[in-house]
Amino acid sequence: MESESTTSSAQVNGNLAQTVADLSKHMLELDEDDDLEVFSKDALINQYKLEEQDIKDVFITVDCPENHVTSIETFVTYRVITKTTRSEFDSSEYEVRRRYQDFLWLKGKLEEAHPTLIINPLPEKFVMKGMMERFNDGFIETRRKALHKFVNRIADHPILSFNEDFKVFLTAQAWELASHKKQGPGLLSRMGETVRAVAASVRGVQNRPEEFTAMNDYVETFGQKMGMLDKIAQRIVKEQKEYLEGMKECGPVYTLWSGSEDQLVEPLKAIAGCIDNCCKVTEEQVAGLSENQVPILHEYVLCAETLKAVLRRRDNIQAEYESKVDALANKKADKENLKHTDLSFVFGGFLGKNTEEAKQQKEQRLDCEMKELKEEIGRLEDKVECANNTLKVDWERWKRNMQSDVKSAFVDMADTNMNYYKKCLAIWESFLTSQKTDVHLEKDTDS
Repeated sequence: MESESTTSSAQVNGNLAQTVADLSKHMLELDEDDDLEVFSKDALINQYKLEEQDIKDVFITVDCPENHVTSIETFVTYRVITKTTRSEFDSSEYEVRRRYQDFLWLKGKLEEAHPTLIINPLPEKFVMKGMMERFNDGFIETRRKALHKFVNRIADHPILSFNEDFKVFLTAQAWELASHKKQGPGLLSRMGETVRAVAASVRGVQNRPEEFTAMNDYVETFGQKMGMLDKIAQRIVKEQKEYLEGMKECGPVYTLWSGSEDQLVEPLKAIAGCIDNCCKVTEEQVAGLSENQVPILHEYVLCAETLKAVLRRRDNIQAEYESKVDALANKKADKENLKHTDLSFVFGGFLGKNTEEAKQQKEQRLDCEMKELKEEIGRLEDKVECANNTLKVDWERWKRNMQSDVKSAFVDMADTNMNYYKKCLAIWESFLTSQKTDVHLEKDTDS
């Protein structure tokens, strides 16, 4: 059983090493751009804040989960403690309780306000098949850690941390937050935004800059590699758990066997004790992998989908700009054709209307529409440029954080495995030493 487990683990680790090697090839691409602009009147202020990103002045803790049972639903809330030295906060410390839906609302508001900034994903709302129960203590603790990381990533961001909705999330009591949520755009406004986004995505982008095409390709490869690593890591944990269950069944066998072998009582009991100690060490290893390494890899699987959504939003902004440019070109063509069009045969001409007057009215209408389109194009051109610069800078920031997180996960995984094997080796070496000592004592007694 142990040799089969070793062979299987070797194959899995081989796959893991190959996947890590492939992933590392794709981690250092695309040049860094230090410009940053955002879609707001505070662009210059936000750019300055980005340069001051080393100063941390907001500290957030998510802890103390509590179950709530009502006649309608069952849910969990988490305590969110904020400590800050920022002048825009009325106090230096806040304590509120938030449920998962509140974190989800915050993420939506941040994406709405900053469509091309990369906001790290929340933990999944529903548990994957084969994982933990929804209100299991282990699942709640895993989600608490993920929510803690989510809000602290926002707090560390040089732009997102100054968002007004984020401040409300950290400071408002439950009833105040509920009231603030109702102040958002109405249903018709949200539907209009959705329709425009769908129309832009259907139309597509005509001339996407090469750097964003490269980003799309990178994200596709990154998502595939992280998905593979996530599956391998979960398979390692699953096999280690199976190995642990096998050892737990094996230990009592040696204990029972010692009852029927007078000459082997001590060695058999010693083996049973070693197996029991190895079980404890294996439990620690599995817990370390499940609680620390696997969640990081799975977070970046979800992050790949977040990146795709950000790139789609950037494309939608450009597609809206291109549609207005096309509309202006059509209006110019209509005006040019109007000069060579005989309006005497149109319906109005048969009613006795002055054709020259009708032509002038149509020209005036086209000029008015073209003027509006030019103003809209100017605004959208600035929006596209801001979107591009914002995404390029945040992309580099995200990549640095990602590379640090993934490297840390792999180093921690290696350290966990090394400590595990060292402890197991020490357990069995102590057994061998004790048996050699007993053999020498027996020889001395016989002589």
